Amino acid sequence: QVQVVESGGGLVQPGGSLRLSCAASGFSLDQYAIGWFRQAPGKEREGVSCISSSENSTYYADSVKGRFTISRDNAKNSVYLQMNSLKPEDTAVYYCATDCDYYSDYDVFANFGYWGQGTQVTVSS
Repeated sequence: QVQVVESGGGLVQPGGSLRLSCAASGFSLDQYAIGWFRQAPGKEREGVSCISSSENSTYYADSVKGRFTISRDNAKNSVYLQMNSLKPEDTAVYYCATDCDYYSDYDVFANFGYWGQGTQVTVSS
């Protein structure tokens, strides 16, 4: 049975940091590009970042460039999102995506794999 589980969300003050983790079971992440999406209340789900299977390529939404860093540890079957300098507009449910892609011509992220259940990130003073 495939399970994708996110963790690490929480409440943080503006300017703070959080590290999200995505762990998979029953499914090996190492052959896939893995990404993070987020969905704020009343808004559509949007791509945040995507990392290739070989770690050679990483992609970020303009809104998080320079603040967020995606990484992976294939030995642990996990992917991470380090989020620094958090802003209130980063508040959302963050989802792990297990087969992501980034279309640079359109500045669009897509997921063709599994979704996790999401982890809530709230940035507020």
